[in-house]
Amino acid sequence: MNPLRIGGIAWAALVLLQFAWYLWLAPPANGYPAFALLLTLPPLLLPLLALRTGVRRALLWVGIIALFYFCHGIVAAWVIPAARTPALLEVLCCVALIGALGWDARGYKRSRAR
Repeated sequence: MNPLRIGGIAWAALVLLQFAWYLWLAPPANGYPAFALLLTLPPLLLPLLALRTGVRRALLWVGIIALFYFCHGIVAAWVIPAARTPALLEVLCCVALIGALGWDARGYKRSRAR
């Protein structure tokens, strides 16, 4: 399977997970899930603007942003027991996304060297 496709799927899963997390799986304790989505979704949707320059570049930006979501997932899994499942899913999506980017970069570098 193409690593860019895996990265795109992981990106989409990360976006959908934000909805599931804050609206259904572990809503915020303050009772404002819309506010939580307002904080978490825009950074993930911002790389959509880079799609016109290419999927690889957009996924690179998402990969950089995903590092923050990886940290968020680790901290949330550690601190909030009720959010452990969505937090670990977030970590898994980030690892899949960053791994796909690394896989693509290695293949891209090899094909350019030939």
